[in-house]
Amino acid sequence: MEHGMVQQALVTMIQNYLKLALRNLRKHSLYSSLNIAGLAIGIAACILIVLYVAHELSYDRWNPYSERIVRPCADIQFGGHHHQLATVGSIVAPEAAAELPEIEAWCRFRSYGSYLVKRDGPAQQNIKEEYVLTVDSSFFEVFPLKVLEGDARNCLAQPQTVAISRSRAEKYFSSPQAALGQTLVFENNERWQVTAVYEDIPANTHFKADLLLSMNGNEELKNDPPFWASNNNFNTYLLLRKGTDLAEFNQKFEKLVTEKVRVTVQALLGTTLEEVEKTGQYARYYLQNLTDIHLYSDLKAELAPNGSIRYVWIFSAIAAFILLIACINFMNLATARSSGRAKEVGMRKVLGGTRSSLVGQFLSESSLISAFSVALAVLLAAVAMPWYRDLTGRDLSMPWGHPLFWLSLLGTTGLVGLMAGSYPAFFLSAFDSLRVLKGQVAGLGKGGRFRSVLVVFQFTISVALIIATILVFNQLNFIQNKKLGFEKSQVIVLNDAYALGDKIYRLKEEMLQHPAIESATVSGFLPVPSNRSDQIFSKSQSFDQNDAVSMQHWRVDGDYLATMGIEIVQGRGFDPARVTDSTGVILNETAARQFGFEDPIGQKIYVPTRNFQEAPKPEDFMALTIIGVVKDFHWSSLRDNIGALCFQLGASRGHACFRYKGAETASVIAALEKNWKSLSPDQPFSYRFMDDAFARMYEAEQRIGTIAGIFGLLSILVSCLGLFGLAAFTTEQRTKEIGIRKVLGASVASVVSMLAKDFLKLVVFAIVIAIPIAYWAMDKWLQDFAYRIDIQWWLFALSGIIAVVVAFLTVSFQSVKAALANPVTSLRSE
Repeated sequence: MEHGMVQQALVTMIQNYLKLALRNLRKHSLYSSLNIAGLAIGIAACILIVLYVAHELSYDRWNPYSERIVRPCADIQFGGHHHQLATVGSIVAPEAAAELPEIEAWCRFRSYGSYLVKRDGPAQQNIKEEYVLTVDSSFFEVFPLKVLEGDARNCLAQPQTVAISRSRAEKYFSSPQAALGQTLVFENNERWQVTAVYEDIPANTHFKADLLLSMNGNEELKNDPPFWASNNNFNTYLLLRKGTDLAEFNQKFEKLVTEKVRVTVQALLGTTLEEVEKTGQYARYYLQNLTDIHLYSDLKAELAPNGSIRYVWIFSAIAAFILLIACINFMNLATARSSGRAKEVGMRKVLGGTRSSLVGQFLSESSLISAFSVALAVLLAAVAMPWYRDLTGRDLSMPWGHPLFWLSLLGTTGLVGLMAGSYPAFFLSAFDSLRVLKGQVAGLGKGGRFRSVLVVFQFTISVALIIATILVFNQLNFIQNKKLGFEKSQVIVLNDAYALGDKIYRLKEEMLQHPAIESATVSGFLPVPSNRSDQIFSKSQSFDQNDAVSMQHWRVDGDYLATMGIEIVQGRGFDPARVTDSTGVILNETAARQFGFEDPIGQKIYVPTRNFQEAPKPEDFMALTIIGVVKDFHWSSLRDNIGALCFQLGASRGHACFRYKGAETASVIAALEKNWKSLSPDQPFSYRFMDDAFARMYEAEQRIGTIAGIFGLLSILVSCLGLFGLAAFTTEQRTKEIGIRKVLGASVASVVSMLAKDFLKLVVFAIVIAIPIAYWAMDKWLQDFAYRIDIQWWLFALSGIIAVVVAFLTVSFQSVKAALANPVTSLRSE
C-alpha cells in the first residue's frame, strides 16, 4: 500500500508540474512560440540531413559479405596521361584467384552502355534500358540478391542468357513467374533467354542493373590480351574467405601485381619494369573495400556517380550546428527570462517550495516545449520529404517503422529539455529567497555575457553558410559561362542514333533541308557525357615509353568540327572527298605538345591495329598523318585539366547533333520526330539539348549548393527567431529607461540605435570570426576543380551585409515598437 501511495504522489506531482508548465507557456505565449518554432525548424532540418547522411553511409551494407569484398583498381601513368581506373583487365580476377587461396569467389562486370530492348513477338515497341551489365555466372555468389525465379547458381552459365529484375519482369511480362523462359530481343537482333528474375537491387548500391547478361561467349573476353596492364575494361570484385587478414592479403596482392606488371612490360615494351619506372611511368593496382566505393572513390569508369565523404561530414556538421543554434535560442531566451523569474523563485521558496520541486518545475517546462517542438519537427520533415527526395536525388523516406528513429526523437526531447532548462533549474533554484526578494542577487548579469557568446556562435555558423552558398553558386555560374572551346548552345542531340543504322545519314540529309538547321554531324563522341575511347599512339612503330602518348581517339564525320564550333588553329579540317583523309588525324593543342612536334602538320603517328598477345611488330601499327590542330576545348569536366585528344574520320553512330537557329526549337524537334518515326516507327524517339547535358555534369555540385543554401537560410531564420526574442525581452526590461529618454527629448532613431547597436556589435564580431573559417573551407572545396574562380573580397562583404541587414531588421521591429510607444504608459507606475 505504501508503494502505491508513493506512485500516486509521484503521478500527482508530475501532473501538477505539467499544469503549471502549460499555464506558464500560455502566459508567455511569445516566448513559447519563438522557442517551439525555432526548435521545430532546427530539429526538422536535422532529421532530414541525418536521413541523407544515414543513407549515404549505408551503401552496399545490405550485402552480408560486404566486409569481405574488395575491388581491384588501376593507377597507371603512361604516355603523358594519368589513368585512375575503377576497372582492370579481364585476366586479373582469374589469375589472382589461381595464385591467392584467400579468394573464395570473384565476379567481373562489363558495361557497354544502354540498349534498346523489346519482348519477343509481333508489334513490340523497343524500350531503352539504361542499366545493363554483362557479368560472370558467379554474380549471385558475390552479390546474394534474392532470386525470385530460376537457379541463382546456374542461371548465367550459358551464352545468350539473361537475369532480369522484378521491375523489368513486370514491365515486359506482367510478373516474375511469367518472365522465366521468355525471350528478349536486343537492338542487334540478338535473342536472350530469361533464366532468372531477381529482386530489384537496393537503391543504396554503388551500381544499378536491371538486366544481367551472361559473360559466357563474350567476344571481348575471347580477344583480351593475357596481360594485367592492358585493356582495363572490367569492374572486378573479389570475395575473400572468412577470417582473411585484409592487411596481409593486400601485401600478397601487391607482390602479385609487381610480378604480373613486370611480365607485361617485358612482353609489350621489351624492357624492364625498373627502366620504365625511371621515366616516371608505372602501372599499379590496389584493392578497395566494397563499402568504401560510394563515398571514397571517384575514379574513371565507375558504374554510377558516387557520393563523397566530404559532403557527408559537411552535412553532418550543418545538422549539428542547426540543432545547436536552435538549442542556443532556447537557452538564450531561458537565461534572458531568468532575471524576471528570480522573484518567482524567491516567492515560491518563501511559501515552502523546495529546491527539488523548483528544478522539476523548470525542467518540466523546458521538456514540454521540447516535446511540442519535436512533434512539430516530425510533421514538418514528413511534409518536406517528397521535395527533399527530389532535391537530394536519393530514395529517402521517413523511417516510421524503425525503433531507433523513435528512440532518437525521445532522446532529443530529453536532451534539449535538459540543456535549455538546466540554467534556470539549477542556477536560479539555488538562490537565497530573502536576498532575491530584496533584489540583492549577484550573478544575474553574467547571463548577459553568456548570451552574447551564444549569439556570436549562432551568427558565425550562419554567416559561414551564407559565404559557402554564394561561393558554390559563383563557381557553378563560372562553369556555365566559361568559354569551353566549343559552342554548346543551340545544339540538339538525337539520342540512340545507332538504332537507325545507316538510315541515320538519310535523316541527317533530310534535316539539313530544314531552313532552321545550320549544320549537322553524326558521331558517338561528344564534349558532354557520351562515349570515350582511350588509345595509346606512338611516334614510332613500337610501344617505346618515350614516344607513346595516351589520348582520346574520337571517330567523327566531316561536319563535326563546324557543328561543334571547334576552332582549327593549324592545317585544315576533314574532307571526305579526299581518299587520304581516311588515314588523317586532327589533334588538339595538348596532344600536339605532348608529341613534341615543332610543326605537327604532315607528321606521322602510329596506332596499334590489334590487341597484342606478344611484343608488337612494326606491321602491327597503322600510320596516321596529322592534317590539322584544333584549339584546346573542354571535352571533359572542368574538374580536370584538358587532356590529349585526336579526331579521325570514321563511322560512329551513337548520336546525331543539329545546330539550329534559336527561335526555331519547336519546329526542329517536330521535324526530327517526324523523320525519325518515318524511318523507324518501332524505335523510341529521344533527344536532349547539349547545354543541358553539360549542366548535368555538375548536378552533384548544384544539389550540394542548393541544399547548403536552404539549410543556411534555415540557420539564419532560427538565429533571427532567437534574436527577435532577445530583443523583445531586452526592450521589455528597458521600457522605463526608454520612457525617460523620450520624455527628455530622445528621438525614435536614437532609441532604435541604442537598442540595436549591442546586438549588431555581436553580429559584426561573428562575421569577423566566420570569414577565415569560410575562406579555408571553400578554398579546400575549390581545389577539386582544375578551373575555378578566385575567392573575391566582395563575397565576404556581401555575406556580412546580408547578416547585418537581417539582424538589424529583426531587432528593429521590437526597437521601433518600443520607441514609438507612449512614455506616459511606461512611467505611469512611477
